[in-house]
Amino acid sequence: MRNILRKERKLSASVLSYLFIPFGLMFLLPGYPILCGAFFVTLGLFQSFQSAREANDIVFSALLPIAKKDVVKGKYFFVCMIEVCALALMLLAVILRMTVFSKSLVYHSNALMNANLFALGMACVIFGLFNWIFVGGFFKTAYKFARPFVIYIIAAFLSIFAAEALHHLPRFDWVNAFGTDALNRQLLLLLGGVFLFLLMTVLSCRRACRDFERIDL
Repeated sequence: MRNILRKERKLSASVLSYLFIPFGLMFLLPGYPILCGAFFVTLGLFQSFQSAREANDIVFSALLPIAKKDVVKGKYFFVCMIEVCALALMLLAVILRMTVFSKSLVYHSNALMNANLFALGMACVIFGLFNWIFVGGFFKTAYKFARPFVIYIIAAFLSIFAAEALHHLPRFDWVNAFGTDALNRQLLLLLGGVFLFLLMTVLSCRRACRDFERIDL
């Protein structure tokens, strides 16, 4: 698995997948829907799938002396590696905004979502949706990706809209709290987001392995 992941990083990956990782720092932007940063990270990953398809990377990988399911797992490991790197930058931005910038006026006057643990949990959900809908959908054919990506875009922006709207509802203002206010409740939401990310990723990978085994390349 180490070798197939190395192949993904050095041969299959588009440079845009790496260049889009810093979009995780969009969590520092005031007056902007910060969860779009998570979407841009997945957009970079989409470019890797597109360039890999044009280079017949899936066929090349399937011809290697490895199990077909390892081809799928290599893609998932690479995708998760990029997502975890982006989440690390988002976590850094969240820590800065919850501590150093917790009293900053530019953030307090922001009507949109604040960068806190809830926002980080929602970023995990968006990444989980990408793995479930797009990556899993791609391996149904190992060639077509337009339809699953469009479905993912719809699901991602509906999630972003719901997350942005939640703190405007009565009794839900705590999800947008500054600093360490409502920390315990936000931590539960973060753990829930991480759980959903892991659940969607694992189930999607298992399904993709079964689908890919049935494909006649």
